Amino acid sequence: MTTALHTGPDPEQAWEYLTQARQRYTQSQIAQRLGVDIRTVRRWEVRQIAIKPYLVPALQQLLPFAYPDRPQGLFDFVDLFAGIGGVRLAFEKVGGRCVFTSEWDSYAQKTYAENFRDGHPIAGDITQIDAADIPDHDLLLAGFPCQPFSIAGVSKKNALGMAHGFACETQGTLFFDVARIIQTKQPRAFLLENVKNLLSHDKGRTFEVIRRTLTDELGYHIHWRVIDGAHFTPQHRERILIVGFREPVAFDFDALPLPPKNVRKLSTILHRTDGLEPELPWDEGRYFDSAHFRVNPKYTLTDHLWEYLQAYAEKHRAKGNGFGFGLVGPNDVSRTLSARYYKDGSEILIAQGLGINPRRLTPRECARLMGFPDSFRIPVSDTRAYRQFGNTVVVNVIMHIAELMQPMLEVDILEPELPFFYATA
Repeated sequence: MTTALHTGPDPEQAWEYLTQARQRYTQSQIAQRLGVDIRTVRRWEVRQIAIKPYLVPALQQLLPFAYPDRPQGLFDFVDLFAGIGGVRLAFEKVGGRCVFTSEWDSYAQKTYAENFRDGHPIAGDITQIDAADIPDHDLLLAGFPCQPFSIAGVSKKNALGMAHGFACETQGTLFFDVARIIQTKQPRAFLLENVKNLLSHDKGRTFEVIRRTLTDELGYHIHWRVIDGAHFTPQHRERILIVGFREPVAFDFDALPLPPKNVRKLSTILHRTDGLEPELPWDEGRYFDSAHFRVNPKYTLTDHLWEYLQAYAEKHRAKGNGFGFGLVGPNDVSRTLSARYYKDGSEILIAQGLGINPRRLTPRECARLMGFPDSFRIPVSDTRAYRQFGNTVVVNVIMHIAELMQPMLEVDILEPELPFFYATA
């Protein structure tokens, strides 16, 4: 038996969101934005019917950015290498306000802008942005790509009269852009995210340069830990998280309440064929056929592709290699979703029974696998969506780190927690 994907919000809170939205939008505008009939909105207003839980996050997005009667964010943050905003989702949940966004990919910008309607523009290539032009902020967030470092001995560089340390060892990499912004803006804290292999790259020397830059050159107190997304979603996805504070604080990764791994199964994110799959108007039936309770057949592998993947796997098995497809079912945990998933879907194939070829995950299932709520809109093609979700963070992991960091980021007294609903069991 599958587990429900959604938890219901407080009906009174949902109605309050509607009341606030009506101060800015007509009934017709709200109906159009939420993909419902205007008569439904009218019935909501007079409380003839309840607002469906899966529509509440979308309704919440219609509210003014700073939220009514709420001061500016408990802390301000910048979202660098923002992708589609997975890190931002988590830190907004604990009271943060995003004051600057940078993302170079135009398709990721489109998805980001569709889901975060706060009015500030999305800056492009961070290497072309002067750090002084970035707004002041309390927290810097960056899931920076890690390019190889070229590291030489400091003594040799000194002998040649060459620069070393922060001025040389990180130059030409995207980490340098993170470091120069930290140096200029001096945020109270930062969170950096990267692949697990950052720790072992170049026999650990790459991470040592990063550590030394953040501590010795920039003067921050840092903490790091590798966390597997399988604590929160049915996917093995190990990433390193680096937290830094300008002043010494009582931050401790050991205080992070991590649930047991591999408890959540794929049944919690797969489309439900038992009639309980929520209808999402913004998906417009692209992924799931509600009339026939089935996933769109286009996600089932063709005979040609399925035969190729089986032959490829068999060839490598004969050589003693582990290369091949990952065939899983509702009671399994998947491999890591990668940005190359759009090519053949081989790392995560969903079994569909004897005599039926397996299928890829749909983009909506990929969103759920990464911890995004069903209110998150996917305005791009499947190919682009697969790349975007394969490159993003597990929102639930970042959410727990945000909650751990939040007490050290308070500007004013802590206000009540803002509601947010994740597409997890």
